[in-house]
Amino acid sequence: MTRGFEIVSQYANAGLNLPKRSTTQAAGYDFEASADVTLPSVLSNPFFKGLNILSLGKLKGIRDDADLQDLLKPVLVPTGIKAYMAEGEYLQLVSRSSGPIKKRIMMPNAIGIVDADYYNNDANEGEIFFQFINFGIKDVHIKKGERIGQGIFLPYLLADGDDQVAKQQRQGGFGSTGQN
Repeated sequence: MTRGFEIVSQYANAGLNLPKRSTTQAAGYDFEASADVTLPSVLSNPFFKGLNILSLGKLKGIRDDADLQDLLKPVLVPTGIKAYMAEGEYLQLVSRSSGPIKKRIMMPNAIGIVDADYYNNDANEGEIFFQFINFGIKDVHIKKGERIGQGIFLPYLLADGDDQVAKQQRQGGFGSTGQN
């Protein structure tokens, strides 16, 4: 087994589909939502409320930076899927091209990167999530089974001397690398 997808154990009986390519020349594997999720509109989304608070200097009711940080979080949409891959590869997560045009949703991180050591991590078994913000004026309701994004397996290159730099073992799940 070189690369592929599995269903996270907590979703074993949830009727999920493994990601698949829709056409013979498609680069990306289509991911589906594993649950119904609502993406609040720009008018009610805490992310944009936080930006409005910042831009207008309206910090009333905000106790500290942690409160403001909580306002600025995108919505995570679960997939119930994990990915395994060979050494020297990663899974790149990207939006569907129809997201911004038809639904007014986008990934605030532009692309997501799933490292090979994210698979079966202790924190969440390697479940893949897509993060979104909704810049439209209406809430967007994502239904379980709806295609939400794509994953593309890609190789990566290492810099000279990389083998001489000490590295740690993964200690967490989503967003756990690079924490100081």
